[in-house]
Amino acid sequence: MHSSLTLTGAPNFRDLGGYRTHDGAAVRRHHIFRSDHLGNLAGEDVQLLSGKLREKVRVLDLRGVAERETAVCAWPGVPVHSLSIEPTIVQVLADLTDAGHKLTQADVVHHMQDTYRGFVRDNTHRFAALFGHLLESDGPLVFHCTAGKDRTGFAAALILLALGVPEDDVMRDYMLTNERLKPKSEWKGLTPEVASVLYRVQPDFLHAAFEAVDQKFGGVEAYFRDGLGLREAQRARLEELYLQGPGRGG
Repeated sequence: MHSSLTLTGAPNFRDLGGYRTHDGAAVRRHHIFRSDHLGNLAGEDVQLLSGKLREKVRVLDLRGVAERETAVCAWPGVPVHSLSIEPTIVQVLADLTDAGHKLTQADVVHHMQDTYRGFVRDNTHRFAALFGHLLESDGPLVFHCTAGKDRTGFAAALILLALGVPEDDVMRDYMLTNERLKPKSEWKGLTPEVASVLYRVQPDFLHAAFEAVDQKFGGVEAYFRDGLGLREAQRARLEELYLQGPGRGG
């Protein structure tokens, strides 16, 4: 199954390698990593990463402009590519609480689901760019947002699905965030119970994104092809770069 490197400053950093595909292959370890932001990496974290990932590493940062500025990548010498997706949920909730709305858990779930639909409606080009980087080489690649749960969670789901990992395992990987992050119970104007929804993931969030995929593109395969530019040659290239096992490279 999945493996991870335990980092003090990025608790949601983990390897997408190890998952099995429908045809019995496995995602190669130490090639694709998902994470929360890298601005709090400790010296020992950098030392561990540099020791494990000896090849040139690429970092894809899915955070918005202000997020990037407040927590700059603390991994020296690593090229960082910005694929900016602004965190709309934060502004939406702030506007509502500032206007005096007493938000419920159901309200936050609704707005989180709408955020995920926005990944498809408004940011498909960013996820297409992510796959473009994946297709450039099989050198280690780390993609992240702030908590590594929403933008990163949808990206990880797309990558695993494109490689042929079953949906149950894709959802299992998505839900691991709730084990890796300590939920915060405070957010301006929200009760602890309501705030906890914001800092965790739920299957309904990811389902909302794929409902938007179905509505706009007619299904995941059509989304890969028409939204993300993954035609037959690109899918074959992804498998060549990132899968090993029966009939594949070691």
